[in-house]
Amino acid sequence: MMRAARLSVAQAWRVLDQVPDPEVPVVSLCDLGIVRKVARVGEDLEVTLTPTYSGCPATEAIAASVRQALSRAGEARVVLRTQLSPAWSSDWISADGRDKLRRYGIAPPACASAAEDNWQPLRFQSTAPACPQCGSGRSRRLSQFGSTACKALYRCEACLEPFEYFKPI
Repeated sequence: MMRAARLSVAQAWRVLDQVPDPEVPVVSLCDLGIVRKVARVGEDLEVTLTPTYSGCPATEAIAASVRQALSRAGEARVVLRTQLSPAWSSDWISADGRDKLRRYGIAPPACASAAEDNWQPLRFQSTAPACPQCGSGRSRRLSQFGSTACKALYRCEACLEPFEYFKPI
């Protein structure tokens, strides 16, 4: 009897760290904190995913990408779990993910766990996001929604370039 191929949990994390987000492909699902847990349960590899918000249109594409990447890496038995509680938080974006967003031209959200960001809930946030192009803190919101519901559209008052801001949740 042939035994099913199995990745270690560490190998699975390395594979998943290479799976790009379908809406912002410069960051991985791990960078965004969407992959919450990877565990071996018997013969199955269980992957727990938390979408950035419950109505995210990319949820099915994310699940398909995870299955496909793990299958290509040799994993025969993948079980996906969706975890909605606790809800995804922009605090789960890794430092590397924030840097990748900034270099891509998207201002990353302020982070509650990073003192230098002076985080406040969105409704109380008085400072505009810094421009990812020139670093100026003088920006103005043009629209509450950017190319996706999780981003807002801003324009830098210094360099006049438009940019998206990944909204904190």
